[in-house]
Order: sequence, then structure tokens, then C-alpha cells
Amino acid sequence: MNDIADEMLPLLQSGRVEIEGLLPWSSNYAFLVRVCDGPREVGAVYKPQRGERPLWDFPQGTLCMREQAAFVISRALGWHIIPPTVLREAQHGLGTVQLFIDHDPARHYFTIEGQAAMRPQLQRMVLLDVLINNADRKAGHVLIDQKEEAAAGRLWGIDHGICFHVDAKLRTVIWEFGGTPIPAALKADLAALRRRLDDPGDPLPATLVELLSPAEIEALGYRLSRLIDRTNFPKPGAGRHYPWPPV
Repeated sequence: MNDIADEMLPLLQSGRVEIEGLLPWSSNYAFLVRVCDGPREVGAVYKPQRGERPLWDFPQGTLCMREQAAFVISRALGWHIIPPTVLREAQHGLGTVQLFIDHDPARHYFTIEGQAAMRPQLQRMVLLDVLINNADRKAGHVLIDQKEEAAAGRLWGIDHGICFHVDAKLRTVIWEFGGTPIPAALKADLAALRRRLDDPGDPLPATLVELLSPAEIEALGYRLSRLIDRTNFPKPGAGRHYPWPPV
């Protein structure tokens, strides 16, 4: 899977943000924007920290940090599941600015469930969700890229603001792989991430320190080690393991 972040991140980080409107149906304030730098411009979604709805189980003002941390982990794994995302100042203060993915809202996980061609991408998404402890993998948070013919069939995961909690909070609609073997290549990617997190000379640990609490980073490492030791994808156990609404 190609990484377009090298091209997009400088523009998202430094370009001029122009707000086009408020996105409807979002639980937090989210704006559709254009990010411009001379002749270059892209669509993006801006989620300001001050527009985050208070939650009883996540500290106020941390959702944008978690969004950014999820992108950092996805990219560090080489899986490129999450659209290029930056944490920056814009019209409403600090927030994430994430590349907008051109997609059909009527197409999501429930419309592709069971399709063999999508399995490798979905398997990576499942493991990422377990690793970052994603509490909200709705079907509508799985986007099918339709902007370019070459990108047809590429999946993206969005909305990672309620991740990285120290307590087990995984809630997802993607359980189709439960109990099946984790591919060796994906286990190797997880092991490579473990080595990076353990390397004091790697910039990745320092990046995460700026985004997550020490306890959350420790819990991330624990989940990573458990995933590396697993043979099969996890199954849902007792308790609540599905988000609501599911789409």
C-alpha cells in the first residue's frame, strides 16, 4: 500500500486553512476545509480541540492527540490505514487536519464484508484497532477510496479520537477474522514496531510522549506484546464489544 503522507503532510501542516463548512452528524465539531499553498490545494477535515464533546472516560481535550497518535502508529507499522493527519493551529485553535477521502457514504464495511479482495486490508485494520484499543470502529468509519481508478478498492480508517485508553475498550463491527490465524507478515510488522518502540535512538517513542500519557504508552506496549504472542485474531468475549450505532 503506497504511502501518500510524504507528499501530503507538508501541505497539511503549513498550508493555509480555508473553512468551507461544518460537517453534519459529527459527535464533535468537525469542519470540511481546503488547505492551500499557492497552486496546490487539498480537501481536509479539521477537528479543533475546543470542539471536543466531554466524555466521562477520556480526559477533556485529548481526542485530537489520540487521532494524531493513531496516524503515527499506523504509519510506523507501514500499513497506511489512516489518511495523512497533522496536529496544528487553525481558525479554531489546535486540532487535527486530516486529508479528506473521496468516498460514497453508502459504501462501508457492511457493504464489503466477506469480500476476499478486501481481506488483507481489513486484517491490518483489525490488528491496528486491537493495538490502539479503538472504542469506536463503526462500519461507516471504513471508507472505500473512489477518487482515482488506481485507488479503487483501497480502504481507509477514520475517526480515532477515542483510542489508547488504558482499560480494555475495543468496540468494533469487524469480527469476521476472530479465531483465524494472524498472517506471518503482519506479525513481522508488529515485531518491527516493538523494536522501534524499544530503541532509544528512534524518534517514534518521543513523538508518542507528546501525544499520550505514560500510562497509555505503557498499555500500548502491553497490547503490542500480547498481539505479537498471539496465534489467532481475537474473538469478542463477555461484555460490550460492538459500537453503537453500528454505522
